[in-house]
Amino acid sequence: MGDPKRIRKKYETPGHPWRADVLAEELKLLGEYGLRNKRELWRTASVLRRVRAQARALFSVTGERKRQQEEKLIGKLNRMGILPEGAVLDDVLRLTVRDFLERRLQTMVYRLGLARTLYQARQFIVHGHVFVGERKVRSPSYHVMRGEEDKIRLVLPSKQEQSTSPAS
Repeated sequence: MGDPKRIRKKYETPGHPWRADVLAEELKLLGEYGLRNKRELWRTASVLRRVRAQARALFSVTGERKRQQEEKLIGKLNRMGILPEGAVLDDVLRLTVRDFLERRLQTMVYRLGLARTLYQARQFIVHGHVFVGERKVRSPSYHVMRGEEDKIRLVLPSKQEQSTSPAS
């Protein structure tokens, strides 16, 4: 059958997990963005860490290769909706975890007013009531790309469908 793919963590934990300032900041972000656990926050922080590392590595490269890689990185972040048009490499280094958390589907559903709270937005997504375009998305951590914001819609089952369904 072949070897199963090795499952790896997609995040790195903090180097000093018991520092009071780190704990307070993490707790604040958990509540502000309706995250289920710190693992979701750490995953986002790891993505940011990798992007910033790519940007820092580009400062040591010169010539045409630097220009191509810089355009590729900034173009990717632009398509993701994290950086605006005309951003430069220094803008990549100014990014924060909040910039990535703002692009999560859970946050976007709440910000668009489709749910009253972040937790209700999460529930709608997990229960399969949220569509991005024609696709049903059940992952609250889905990253909403630029241009997909206006395609997010909420489809709740009507009360008549519920009353006509057979009781089990």
